[in-house]
This record gives sequence, C-alpha cells and structure tokens, in this order.
Amino acid sequence: MNPNVPSIEQLKELGLPAPVSYWPQSWGWWALLGSLAIALLVLGIRAWLRWRRNAYRREALARLNALEDLRELPELLKRVALSMPLAPEERQRVPTLSGADWQAFLLRHAKAPLPEDFSHQLASLAYGSVNVSSAQREQLLAQCKAWVEHHHVAA
Repeated sequence: MNPNVPSIEQLKELGLPAPVSYWPQSWGWWALLGSLAIALLVLGIRAWLRWRRNAYRREALARLNALEDLRELPELLKRVALSMPLAPEERQRVPTLSGADWQAFLLRHAKAPLPEDFSHQLASLAYGSVNVSSAQREQLLAQCKAWVEHHHVAA
C-alpha cells in the first residue's frame, strides 16, 4: 500500500464537543434568575399574608352557611365588623352602631349596593319576631354573604 494514497484505514474518528450546560453562562442570566426568585418569594409572602388577613371572612362565611336562625345574623355581621382591620377609633365605635349609623357603616364598606332599610331589617330580626318568607330569607342571606365576601377594608 502506498502511504501517499488515502485509504479508509487512515481515517480517525473526530472527538465530540463537550455537552452544552443548561445552567446560565453569564452573570446577567444569574441576576435575572435571582430577581425572578425574589419576585416569586415576595408574591408568595403577600398571598400568604392576604390569606391570613382574610381568615375572619372565611370563618364568617362558614358560620353564615351553617346559620339556622336568622336572629343570629345581626350578631354575625357585627362580629365581622369588629374583626375587620379598622382604625382604632373606628373599631371602638362599631359595637355602639345602630340605625342610620350602622347603615352608613355597612354602606361605606360595601362594594355592592345594599337596600335602604338593610340595618332596619337586621334590627327587626334581632329584636322582633318577624315572619320572613323563604324568598326574603334567601335574599337577606345572599346580601349578607355578598357583604362579608366583598366588603372593603382600607389598608
């Protein structure tokens, strides 16, 4: 065999390149990854704090769903109002609210409109023996549930 003539036996296998790493190679990608991790941590902490802050709503809704006697409804709404994160001077006024003041408080913190005589309905439930039809009962419970779920608290 002539050494100057190429043959298949003279071929050598080429080495493969090193595998490409999945980890970022430059500092910019590391900074972006760190920023993303911090943002996710902050969002997770805020969601957890919001969940804890709304524990009183979940408890009130559970009690509202298990409510058998409508006479307990005004007390439940008053307890929700006392559990709300309010300014100290407003929190001290909540137990004594009644009539137009209680209606104004409920309207001030409601996101959905409430009936004009909502506080009067609650007072008549608490202190009187009012016969309420099933449709009125369902409407009143729905309004109370909507207020508990969606009332506005200034943070």
